[in-house]
Amino acid sequence: MSAPHFRPPQQARSRESLQKVLASAEHVLSARGLDDFTVAAVAERAGVSVGAIYRRFAGKEQLLEAVKDQLLAQLETDVREALSSASPDLRGVVEAFTRAMADAFAGHTRAFPELLSGQSAEGAERGLRALDVVQLAFVDAVEPHAGADAGDAVRFAARSVIGSCVHRAASCRAWPDGLGWQEWADRTAAMVLGYLGSGA
Repeated sequence: MSAPHFRPPQQARSRESLQKVLASAEHVLSARGLDDFTVAAVAERAGVSVGAIYRRFAGKEQLLEAVKDQLLAQLETDVREALSSASPDLRGVVEAFTRAMADAFAGHTRAFPELLSGQSAEGAERGLRALDVVQLAFVDAVEPHAGADAGDAVRFAARSVIGSCVHRAASCRAWPDGLGWQEWADRTAAMVLGYLGSGA
């Protein structure tokens, strides 16, 4: 985690306690929104003292950054794992990517919009790094199946999927599209396959 005063735990029990706090923070964020997010509410949900949270985090902003960092790290891991186990052809890779992106955001439908709307410059930088990681993983997995001269098209497709997913997560409550995340993934995969198959 990149927050400057965050002290990562060394012992297994402390790591479990941290995970409980981060899960509680995500729950409070999802249920109450950013404006009503407090360290006291997180402490109550986690069953720990406010002081226990402040011994690890400098304040609620740093706690929010830790939640975001954990979600982004999980996104990176999930995309890599999905791509490594995908069917070894263009369709398999594209579908694995769109589904992994959808699954990551679907599991945190209420937290991601709050985190995306109130992020610091450091948080935005961490988000961009994560998106770069998943884009590179997609490009590396697709290029063997897309042809030697498809590099620009593959990178454009990756950025389009990622941008669409992030935009959907950030705006789905205000601008609903009537799709479930799985249907979004399937339609997006079909669009990408059409684009890459057109020789674009």
